[in-house]
Amino acid sequence: QVQLVESGGGSVQSGGSLRLSCTASGRMFNNYFMAWYRRAPGKERELVARASGGSRVDYADSVKGRFTISRDNAKNTVDLQMNNLKPEDTAVYYCNVRTALSIEGMDYWGSGTLVTVSS
Repeated sequence: QVQLVESGGGSVQSGGSLRLSCTASGRMFNNYFMAWYRRAPGKERELVARASGGSRVDYADSVKGRFTISRDNAKNTVDLQMNNLKPEDTAVYYCNVRTALSIEGMDYWGSGTLVTVSS
């Protein structure tokens, strides 16, 4: 089991910045994937950014150039630096750990943190 605790959500005006942080505890391994997802009102949950245990990172097209994911394997943390925020970034953001990208992989989720961007 992996437990995830997020922090850092809040309200900001368009163009502003926020930093989300997530700490994993429990049976956590460096080869697990750590990611941030979000669910906007009335929409499906979507992947925002994901970091492997190595150097690979992936971003949704909508956040490329604005968001940066960073992971600290020693501390079991993953952060999401969000710059130039837009109203369409408003969502509940969830920290995720996935044991493998294959179908056998298991997902663990945080409880979510709300990000509100006003125009």
